[in-house]
This record gives sequence, C-alpha cells and structure tokens, in this order.
Amino acid sequence: MASSRGRTHRSINVWPGYVDALATLLLSVVFLLTIFVVGQFFLSQELTGRDEVLNRLNRQIADLTDLLALERSNRRTQEETSASLKSSLERAESDRDRLQALNDAATAAKGQSGEADKQLEAERAATSRAQNQIDVLNEQIRAMRRQLAALEDALSASEKRDKESQARIADLGSRLNVALAQRVQELARYRSDFFGRLRQIVGNRSDIRIVGDRFVLQSEVLFPAGSASLKPEAGPEIDRIANAILDISKEIPTDIPWVLRVDGHTDSRPIQSAQFPSNWSLSAARAIAVVQYLRGKGIPPQRLLAGAFGEFQPLDTGTTEEAYAKNRRIEMKLTER
Repeated sequence: MASSRGRTHRSINVWPGYVDALATLLLSVVFLLTIFVVGQFFLSQELTGRDEVLNRLNRQIADLTDLLALERSNRRTQEETSASLKSSLERAESDRDRLQALNDAATAAKGQSGEADKQLEAERAATSRAQNQIDVLNEQIRAMRRQLAALEDALSASEKRDKESQARIADLGSRLNVALAQRVQELARYRSDFFGRLRQIVGNRSDIRIVGDRFVLQSEVLFPAGSASLKPEAGPEIDRIANAILDISKEIPTDIPWVLRVDGHTDSRPIQSAQFPSNWSLSAARAIAVVQYLRGKGIPPQRLLAGAFGEFQPLDTGTTEEAYAKNRRIEMKLTER
C-alpha cells in the first residue's frame, strides 16, 4: 500500500508541469499576435500619409496644366493680333510710298512755266495734303511698330512661362512617381514584417489564422453558439491583441487616420430569434461586442470600426460542419479610415 501511495503522489506532481508549459506557449502566441496587429496598424497610417502627399501633387499638376492651357490661348491671341498689325503696317507703308511718289512728281513739276503754274499750285496743295497724310501714316506706323514690339515681348514672356510650366509639371510628375514608388516599397516592407510576426504568433493553431490581410479568430474561441456575449476565457485572447494595438499606436504618427476594423461573420444556416432575427444581426452584435471590449482596454473609440457580413462572405462554400465552423469567425484588420 505504501508503494501505491507513492505512485499516486508522483502522478499528481507531473500535471502542473504540463499545465505551466501550455500556459507559457499560449502567452507567447498572444504576444506575437499583438506585435503582428501593431505592425499592420503602422502600415495603414503610413499609407494614409502617402495618399495625402499624392493628392497634393495631383492637385498641383492640375493647376499647372490649367495655367499652361491659358498661357497658350493668350499666346495664340497675341500672335493673331501681331499678324493683323503687320498687315496694316504693310498697307500703310504702301500708301506712304504712293503719296511720296506723288510728292516727288509735284516737286519735279515746279520747273515748268506758263500754264503749268496752275497745275503746280494744285500739285503743291495735293503735295501738302499728301505730306500731312504721310506724317499721319508715319505716326501710325511707329505706333504699330511699338505695339508689335510689345506683342513680341509678351509672346516671349508667354513662351518662357510655358517652358517654366512644362518644367514644373515634369518635376511634379517625377516627384509623384518617386512618392508612388516609395509608397509601394514601404507597403511591401510593412506588410511583410507584419505578417511575418503574425505567423510566428499563430503558429499551427487551427482556430486562429491569417487569411490574406486579415487576422481571423473562430467564433467558438470568443462566443457561445448563437450568442453575442464574450466567453470569460476570450478575455486573455483579446487582451493580447489590445496590448499589441496600444503598443503600435504609440509609434504611429498622429496625422495618419488608422482604424482597427472588426468584422463579424456567420455560417449560412439561418437564425431567427427574438434577439437576433438574422445572421446579419448576430454578426453585427458580435463585432460590436469585440469593439466595446477593445475600447474598455484603452483603445480610442475613433480608432475602432465594427462591420457585419452575416453569411455573405464565406471562406468555405461547403455544407459540412467543418465548412460551417470555418465561416463562423471574427476578422480584424488594420486599415485606414
């Protein structure tokens, strides 16, 4: 009997060791999940800042394009005016030459005598009138030349502004391309780091997975069947995620409008009860329950978003119990507002 009591005592002492090992493994998984969620949070904030820079660059390019079109229109108008003035100048110079020829003919007629005196006086009067017209035309020609010079200066200034605008547009386009390239690079880097950490946290657990860019928890981990009340044992799981979000949020710039999106999903089997008339109602209530719990853990409410998809976004379209269990889930995703 003493030997039997000894064997019983040794069996009782072995189980606490197993329990401690399992608890340590669970804590490690939760810590890694928290780091992963925080990384995704930083990535969303950085992408939002990049979007604002790209929007500003696009607006500047649009303004410069409008200014360039206006300058080109003004230049065409000035060119048309210049052509008209040149044509008028040519006509005025032709009239001046004609009147000058008449004046020369009248001067030559001064040497004639006798009956030519009357004609000479008439020619002198005509010459005087012609000379006056010539003076007027010369003044008009000088004014036209000044206008032409002003138009040429305006055209030169317009061409210079046109070139400067094109240079600025090219520069902004180059800056925009650089910003886009940087955004793509940073997105790839943050996403790789975030999912790498999350995979380390999740390990080989079947009830917590990574699907695309989302962190997926099976509903059975958090809620009883057909209920939107969190299980007591769900607290530690969500606490690890909340702590990770809080740690990451300290490093995210305040001007990045990030949110943690919590989506509720159900399987395709209908539910009709006084509390939940549809799967949509159940998925919404579960998402809100998780959001409220996270808010209680210190995450600002403006950084939380609850969504409900009901049975309309299944991961598995099958009708087996395994497919139904896979579709009943809570998804969390760091994204931008």
